[in-house]
Amino acid sequence: MKLYLDPGHGGSDPGAQGNGLKEKEITLDIAIKIRTILLNDYENVEVKMSRTSDVSKSLDQRTNEANSWGADYYLSIHCNSANGSAQGYEDFIHSSLSDSSAAARYRDILHEEISKINQLKNRGKKKANFHVLRETTMPAALTENGFIDHTNDASLMKEASWRQKTAQGHVNGLARAFNLQRKANDAGNNSGTVYKVIAGSFKTKENAEERVSSLRSKSVESFVYSITISGELWYRVQAGAFSTRENAEKRLEEVKQAGIKEAFIVSEAVSPKPDDPSGYSILGPTFLSPEQMDQYAKTANPNAIKLGNDYFTFGEYYGIRGDVAFAQALHETNFFRFTGVVQSSQNNFCGLGTTGPDQPGASFSTPKEGVLAHIQHLFAYASTKALPDKYPLVDPRFNLVSRGSAPTWTDLNGKWAVPGTDYGQMVLSIYERKINATIQQLEDILQMIKR
Repeated sequence: MKLYLDPGHGGSDPGAQGNGLKEKEITLDIAIKIRTILLNDYENVEVKMSRTSDVSKSLDQRTNEANSWGADYYLSIHCNSANGSAQGYEDFIHSSLSDSSAAARYRDILHEEISKINQLKNRGKKKANFHVLRETTMPAALTENGFIDHTNDASLMKEASWRQKTAQGHVNGLARAFNLQRKANDAGNNSGTVYKVIAGSFKTKENAEERVSSLRSKSVESFVYSITISGELWYRVQAGAFSTRENAEKRLEEVKQAGIKEAFIVSEAVSPKPDDPSGYSILGPTFLSPEQMDQYAKTANPNAIKLGNDYFTFGEYYGIRGDVAFAQALHETNFFRFTGVVQSSQNNFCGLGTTGPDQPGASFSTPKEGVLAHIQHLFAYASTKALPDKYPLVDPRFNLVSRGSAPTWTDLNGKWAVPGTDYGQMVLSIYERKINATIQQLEDILQMIKR
């Protein structure tokens, strides 16, 4: 399913304003969260966003881009205003459509799922002649997630937990409407095979990046990652990873139709969890090396800052799983792209103290100090012991934590700065993919040695 996700307004157009909030900031944060959940948890989903930062973009640009891309669904995220006289949630399809249309059927499902958890008054399902509903060639819906100038609604919007719930409601609706399948690890399947579609291997990164650009121009998403085989560095282009060979074959056919006849599928066993009878505890050894952590971050963001050594060092000292903490940082920062509220200059890699657009949270003088604060905050949750004194306490919220209240990563659900019913699972999903990618590299090297 190809979703065009449109956070309303942006740049010189702030949208509705009230109670110290701007619509453009709320919509962007919710949309980014929707994208993160979809890509982390579900198979065969592609997401293109009209904007991922505070930039101006016309309505024509948005709908033209979605139409040219061939999106299956257009979803526009908004907030409302009415001089403080109204409150609640409502959503729209185009006024010309019947109640039995595909757009209406999809919207009905979204409305039901979003209304279940968004804590807002339900204002019902509506129709309007909005540009993004009229000019799109695919089914489209626009959601109005509360009234920014109403005291009650605005108080919810300021809470990161509410924005996470609202995003989850949208995802729940999309998953039902389009019959999306959860990824194997998220569905509790910790054994089996993952099938990766490889669209080329190159000696130079430039050639690999050219292949990615070529594929993307033909609407096939891919990325470059590096592997070392027999002491030589190669750059491999991956165009998808699937839990079923059938889905991988479908993607392989798309790649071949895009002109890459030499594309192929590699299979790998899904890695088991680390040997820990208590499950994914926060306290424990770090399995991945600093180099493996940094390399994985760069598969998604070539410009990612290198923090693997700090997460490894501080993790080992405090007895925290540094590689899972690193995965949490990837989740919080969108692989160190900082596309949310927190800015890269803050060196805040886990959202410490972040409550919304008007409160971006703590700042630290150096990246190393930011990592230290992250590890110390995890220590506060996972242990009741006194903090070891080799390093100064830099976590400003250490003493606000209920000590020992979250011994496992999933115990962080509802407790971390951006809580949710599956926050820990989302972090672990990234971690398990890191493990799988590392095992694949080792298997590639082993196969070359056997030859």
